[in-house]
Amino acid sequence: MVYRYESDEDAFLEYPKPGSAPNGPAATTPPPAGPSRSRFPTPSLPPPPRPQPALPPAGAPEQADPGGQAVADDARAPMPAPPAPAPTPGRPAPPREPSPVPQPAPPMPAPVPAAVNRPTVPIPASPTTRAADVSELPRTRRAERRGGRFWQTLVGGAAVLLLLSLTGLAVAALLDERTATPPAGQPTPQPTESSTPSGGTDLDSRDTDQASLTAKEVFPAKDLVVTDGKPAYRVLKTQASTKCQVAATGEIADLLVRLGCNQVVRGTLRSPDGDHLITAGLFNLTDVATAQRVRDRIRPLLDARQGRFRGMAAGDDTEAVEKAAARVAWQVRGHYVAFCLVTRADGERIPSDDATAREIMYDMVELHLNRGVLDRRAAAGTAGQPDAESAGDSAGQRGTD
Repeated sequence: MVYRYESDEDAFLEYPKPGSAPNGPAATTPPPAGPSRSRFPTPSLPPPPRPQPALPPAGAPEQADPGGQAVADDARAPMPAPPAPAPTPGRPAPPREPSPVPQPAPPMPAPVPAAVNRPTVPIPASPTTRAADVSELPRTRRAERRGGRFWQTLVGGAAVLLLLSLTGLAVAALLDERTATPPAGQPTPQPTESSTPSGGTDLDSRDTDQASLTAKEVFPAKDLVVTDGKPAYRVLKTQASTKCQVAATGEIADLLVRLGCNQVVRGTLRSPDGDHLITAGLFNLTDVATAQRVRDRIRPLLDARQGRFRGMAAGDDTEAVEKAAARVAWQVRGHYVAFCLVTRADGERIPSDDATAREIMYDMVELHLNRGVLDRRAAAGTAGQPDAESAGDSAGQRGTD
């Protein structure tokens, strides 16, 4: 059994006397204020500066206490507590007011460390990447962009050049076509080929073909066989002259003289059936260009009746070749113009679709004068031949009064 002594002072045991150590719940030290301690280590920092006690202002009166210590003015000295009243006999002593228990000052919170400026360290993309590689990334990207732009510019320039070259080729082809195609209303120049083997004679110019034509060269015999197995033409008369106007009239004669014709060799023949009279021969011009100009002007002059080829009479019953209406044909070979006119022996007009007249003109111009006479002159018949269209140039001419 526990005995406890009780007195009036027991009611004030929970208030300890001044200067005594506190006991009980009040003695428990409160938890420190501020954030809890981190589990991660923090960098060591210098201790915070301690607050310095305030010094009295200069000139303030000081008081000395009994112990010889200087005390500040009365405003800073604590007021003494009033004396407690004496207890009255027969009454219990009034309870004393408890003295305030000095509480310990709460600990000052630890100053929050200011943010420490730390250098930013770039995190590498991989464990093997170095900081230098990270710093070189923008430069590498710029180099890649420059390379991409360079290739784009190169490919674009190549495409532009290709387009310009294709356009140039198209324009050149169009200009070639326009140059090769003469305007409407102008005579179409007929291409001629003239090639000479080594050791032969070049027929494109009189400078390379200086030997004059002879009647014997053009009409070597009285009977002219053009094709083997066919009847021969009868040669009635031949002529070689240096005056080309004897074989033409009007503007055609003037054209021949103006372009340098210096020789004509012609002959009058009778067809194998005896119904047609023929005058055929060669005009000698300066070169192939002048010969082509003569050829191109013949048809317009014939159509305008400003000139005609003149047939050569060869005695009785041949006057029709000189006066009657005729069918004519001409062709260029080198610097020569081969011609032929065909009339009916009875002087009647020859229709344009007369097959016999066409065959006679082909025999005289193409087979005899070109492939016979001029081929032999250009070394054994190996010179190039004119095209068929050029060999087919023909027209009709009116007769003389």
